[in-house]
Amino acid sequence: MARVLVVDDDRALLRALRVGLAARGHDVVTAGTGEEGLSRAALEGPEVVVLDLGLPDADGIDVCRRLRRWSEVPVIVLSATGLEDRKVAALDSGADDYVTKPFGMKELEARIRAALRRRRADAGVPEVEVGLLHLDLVHHEARYEGHPVSLTAREFDLLAYLARHAGRICTHQMILGHVWGDGYGEETAYLRVFVYRLRRKLGDREGRFLRSVPGIGYSLSAG
Repeated sequence: MARVLVVDDDRALLRALRVGLAARGHDVVTAGTGEEGLSRAALEGPEVVVLDLGLPDADGIDVCRRLRRWSEVPVIVLSATGLEDRKVAALDSGADDYVTKPFGMKELEARIRAALRRRRADAGVPEVEVGLLHLDLVHHEARYEGHPVSLTAREFDLLAYLARHAGRICTHQMILGHVWGDGYGEETAYLRVFVYRLRRKLGDREGRFLRSVPGIGYSLSAG
């Protein structure tokens, strides 16, 4: 299915994930520290990274931030805490998803499948244009007002979803279900973080292009 890099210092968990994900057809690469994880990411070219936040040599959030300097590979964060502030910090550092320990193998594998689907779903539709926004869905490249915009994988997926439905109101539940997958209907904190980041990168801090519809969702202006 995919090459998955798992970064965690729990050797028992690494063994369990290596066996469990391999049994589901994935090629699994593991690392026990943040530095080793970054090195493996550069050398192995994974399609998905599963990253623990509690690493012995670095905070996983910092590792994710460093990874985002040169890679847009989807990152699924693992953490022993489900605190919203920690989730937001992980997402703000460039993570695409967040799984709280303990978790089931089926749940993690479903998150990996969802991340892969989002990356591959646009292969048949090469480009989308909305006003001054141009999205190359094949190469995951964005331009706004003629200038390139650097986006993470999840930021691109969110913007692409809104672009496909430009001029229409997309509810929180619609966006979460299509961009993040099943089981995310109530995770509106994800949207607030990603919409804020998109507006900042597009120079749309007042939300005139990426509009908020209070209590309902968001809309990308078609005009």
